[in-house]
Amino acid sequence: MKNETGLRAEDRPRRVDPFFWAAFICSTTVVVFIVLPLTEMILQPSFRDLWKALEDPDVIRSIGLSIYTSSLASIVSFIIGTPFAYLLARRRFHGKGFIESLIDLPIMIPHPIIGIAILSLAGRNHWLGRLMQEAGIHLMGTVTGIVTVLTFVGLPFYVNAVKAGFEAVPARLENVSRSLGASLAQTFFRVTFPLARRSMLVGLILCCARAISEFGAVIIVAYHPMIAPVMIYERFTAYGIRYSQPVAVWLIFVCLLLFLALRLVSSVREKST
Repeated sequence: MKNETGLRAEDRPRRVDPFFWAAFICSTTVVVFIVLPLTEMILQPSFRDLWKALEDPDVIRSIGLSIYTSSLASIVSFIIGTPFAYLLARRRFHGKGFIESLIDLPIMIPHPIIGIAILSLAGRNHWLGRLMQEAGIHLMGTVTGIVTVLTFVGLPFYVNAVKAGFEAVPARLENVSRSLGASLAQTFFRVTFPLARRSMLVGLILCCARAISEFGAVIIVAYHPMIAPVMIYERFTAYGIRYSQPVAVWLIFVCLLLFLALRLVSSVREKST
């Protein structure tokens, strides 16, 4: 159909909406804002410096301890967080919204406060701290303390991811299972758990990725044994940016692998749904 100029609508030159350019500029700014500092961080150390860092047993030990403690924090989150996420997804009760807000609190508050709060509980001035010490459990300067802190900061990510996974499982499937005589536990392990397992895997990766980058709370509870973020801080303050960069680059690679795994799991989940 032709208009007054004699041109059909599809023949007229298309005018790009100004909103597109605004979105394009904002998108470019976001990508550059994130990628530029990390690219500089990765490119500045020479290959020799990176290899030298790998030959340093302290660096290997700190990165290995970061992976080990973050993995333990994910396992603890899986054990205690899965039933809790199921309860939040399937039950309605007074104060549920308040409890959900409390779960998200570690995401928002400054993490040195978390370290101070945990230490105040674990000290001799608190009855819980005295009980723990009598039982031989020490948090200050121990791997147990690091795992406790990492679980505290990573647990909200796991609970929120798994809660969303449980909510996506149709409740009628559970009702059918219960109507056929299965108990609540049998229904959970035979119906709900298998259908939500990918959300659990995503939650584990998110929890581990968040935990492996924690610094502010760990440095208060356990400066030693030294995890990778603490070692980066220690080398930066003691020797300067050049000596801290190789360790930081290897930690970035570890985090990148975790997020690649997360993307892979997410893409598989989208294809299966």
